[in-house]
Amino acid sequence: MAEKATIYKVELSVSDMDSHYYETHKLTVAKHPSETDERLMVRILAFALNAHEQLELTKGLSTDDEPDIWQKSLSGELDLWVALGLPSEKSVRQSCGKANKVIVYCYGGRTAEVWWEKIKNSTTRFDNLRVINFSVKDTNELSKLASRSMKLQVNIQDGDVMVSVDDGIVYVTPVKWKNAA
Repeated sequence: MAEKATIYKVELSVSDMDSHYYETHKLTVAKHPSETDERLMVRILAFALNAHEQLELTKGLSTDDEPDIWQKSLSGELDLWVALGLPSEKSVRQSCGKANKVIVYCYGGRTAEVWWEKIKNSTTRFDNLRVINFSVKDTNELSKLASRSMKLQVNIQDGDVMVSVDDGIVYVTPVKWKNAA
């Protein structure tokens, strides 16, 4: 019998001084049986970094043709496609053709560096693509904050991120490997 997803309830308060966005989002996040706490927390962080009233978590790992997070316009157009991890070159190319803006949040240390070296030359033609890396140290610390019921406060200023819960704070410094044009 297949394992079922674990449900996480998240109250996510975002204070983004860079984009002047200040809102609280109540999220119900389904953690796929194969998903790690690290990936779950990167997914929540990616949501916070792109927070918008129309931003949505998708089915994630259980679906190949959807991103982890997306934002659709009122007319149904894909404004933003957010992928996590180390997507294939083909997947990056397809997502850049489907959405106005694509962001890949990668993590995994040396594995992520090798992935980027392998595909970066083929991504230069995509003006709508951003690639951002999180260090192993940052994602390991983030994963320690994971719990089935979370109240997270995310503060973003000058590109740096502070994620806090009642009993802990993690500072994250996203590294931009590729900026959209």
